[in-house]
Amino acid sequence: MTIRDLHKVAFIGNYLPRKCGIATFTHDLRASVSKASDADCIVVTMDDIVGGYCYEKEVQFQVVEQELEHYRAAADFLNFSNVDVISLQHEFGIFGGPCGSYILALLRDLRMPVVTTLHTVLSDPSQTQRAVMTQLIGLSTRLIVMTERCRRTLMSTYSVPSNQVDLIAHGIPDRPNVDQADLKEQFDVEGRPVALTFGLLSPGKGIEHVLQAIPEIVQRFPDFIYLVLGATHPSLIREQGERYRIGLERMAKELCITKYVSFYNRFVELDELTEFIGAADLYITPYLNAQQAVSGTLAYAFGCGQAVISTPYWHAEELLADGRGVLVPFADSTAIAKEVIGLLGDDERRLAMREQAYLMGRSMTWDHVSLLYLRSFDQALNEQSTKRKPLAVRTLDEQPLALPQMNLEHLQHLSDSTGIIQHAIYSIPDHGHGYCTDDNARALILTVMLEELGRDSADIHSLASRYAAFLNLAFDRDSGRFRNFMSFDRRWLESDGSDDSQGRSLWALGTCIGRSRRVGLASWARELFHRAMPACENTTSPRTWALGILGIQEYLRRFSGDRAASMMSERLTLQLVEMYERTATRDWPWFENIASYNNAKLSQALIVRGRWSDDSKAAEIGLKSLRWLCEIQLSPEGRFRPIGSNGFSRENGVTAIFDQQAIEAHAMISASIEAYRATHDPTWCEQAHLAFDWFLGRNDLGKPLYDASTGGCYDGLMANQVNENQGAESTLAFLLSLTEMQQLASLG
Repeated sequence: MTIRDLHKVAFIGNYLPRKCGIATFTHDLRASVSKASDADCIVVTMDDIVGGYCYEKEVQFQVVEQELEHYRAAADFLNFSNVDVISLQHEFGIFGGPCGSYILALLRDLRMPVVTTLHTVLSDPSQTQRAVMTQLIGLSTRLIVMTERCRRTLMSTYSVPSNQVDLIAHGIPDRPNVDQADLKEQFDVEGRPVALTFGLLSPGKGIEHVLQAIPEIVQRFPDFIYLVLGATHPSLIREQGERYRIGLERMAKELCITKYVSFYNRFVELDELTEFIGAADLYITPYLNAQQAVSGTLAYAFGCGQAVISTPYWHAEELLADGRGVLVPFADSTAIAKEVIGLLGDDERRLAMREQAYLMGRSMTWDHVSLLYLRSFDQALNEQSTKRKPLAVRTLDEQPLALPQMNLEHLQHLSDSTGIIQHAIYSIPDHGHGYCTDDNARALILTVMLEELGRDSADIHSLASRYAAFLNLAFDRDSGRFRNFMSFDRRWLESDGSDDSQGRSLWALGTCIGRSRRVGLASWARELFHRAMPACENTTSPRTWALGILGIQEYLRRFSGDRAASMMSERLTLQLVEMYERTATRDWPWFENIASYNNAKLSQALIVRGRWSDDSKAAEIGLKSLRWLCEIQLSPEGRFRPIGSNGFSRENGVTAIFDQQAIEAHAMISASIEAYRATHDPTWCEQAHLAFDWFLGRNDLGKPLYDASTGGCYDGLMANQVNENQGAESTLAFLLSLTEMQQLASLG
């Protein structure tokens, strides 16, 4: 297939009028490809607000960022729209799921080649980032990067063959040179030396370091002015308001430089932006992230012929090499002042730098870049032409099973300013039974997992703070243990909590530390974690040990070198293994002579320990015991049947069928997902789905436990009916299960 045969291209990413760099890039790329070819260029957008944005007609499908099913629906739309090739703009933060993993669900279902432009390439990714990136690379026919450094990183860090990667510069508008004096007069800065920084404001931009350089600069150039152009990033506005900008303005006042600084708090259109660039004498990018793979603002300023002073992040280091600009160390206001003074005082050098930048920028114009993209599309079509999948009807066996929508209404009803209330009468919170640490620990874990899925709204943050505050109050710093039960009038009903509440609290604290991006939450949890950890060892409860192992392994995600935590995990694992070896027989491969409650957590802990610590014995016992548990929890009809709490299951005895509890289904789901990640055996995915379907009505009574109208979960399945009370334990068991199933569906 040649370029002339290209009939339809679909661009996936953020899109104007959404205010972000990816939206601008996707818009400009789509416009330039449309201009350079006869192809019909359509757009599939990612929407981060309710209702999306007011798009132009080329946007033909909108994906709600946090809804997994929307990604699969988008794939169906594209497959039935006769699209020839996909141009995907990838940045971890613009898609839903852990590290943007929901986009993988869309890509897995596509039948046409995908050309992915990587706006971020990390040389030291987290485990989840690496997993997403590896799958993304495998699902892409070709990859486009904008710097040589990114190309080398793909090859060295992700083992991508060089012939799969195209190096194409960030596109820029082609604007003629305009008389600078006229533009300075237009902005009322005639005769003044002007430095400019533009782009969406956020703390990583490093603007404070330029402000700190200004007192020294104005001693040499008393008419100097620094223009900061751009609105605060919308996501930062939602989370923190204008705190960063207000802090910069207060800093300027403290430094007595307010008459030398001007903030333009708005998102400017391209024509106005190029006028600002033309009026400036210098462009400064003081960014603080060394691994920033690309900066559209840098590309625009450079291509428009600006003299640039920048910190040495990846894109700047490459673009400004060989004297095409000036590099200064990160967060070094003294170096910034020195270079600004040097360039403003050397007209010949500055103008030569501007001319060199403008000439090189001609190869970066969208007219030129679009032709390179078309060439990459053409190559992708040729590579995929022999293996293009036919468009066919997919049976249920050939596609992922649908999951319910996440509904947090009942969780919010159960939660008050103290924490989450234990019980409910139907869906009404039952104040008479107060609160417990166990449930608040579970709820805190849920909020962190929701944050990881991208649902980190102000409401979720508020809930997380309440649950964390409950755990903080529950912890007795003298004994090193957590109290468990609190009455509705906030009186502790015991001086020492259950062993389970110790392990479950440590699990919650470890999850905050290992997964949450909220610095305050993680810092608080770390302080409490080390105080609480010893209590897990000083019990005889295997479930406490198991929960403790899970919490420690979560903690080690972030602090893998912590020897004390690693040794504690090792000791708890040894205790669990020794208990198994004392009790297990060929017909009863279990840790105790009774399988009671929350059973699969014992197996899960050993699988997790084995997977992360290369402990083959722990992993083997975990998998063997879990297989046996699956067998005794399978009904003759092939449904998941959790061990009933009315008698449990004893060695050489009869297994109780009722009452079936939601905690057992959740434990089996979590353990099965860990078993799948450890073995990559798809039967464990099937087991997770089988246990999850218990909530949806695939159980002994054929009745759903999940109440879609409230988002709650019924308290159990009895012999003849459902217990219709929707307490915290069952509701949290369902919501945690749904969250984990969504992660499984997105990451695979």
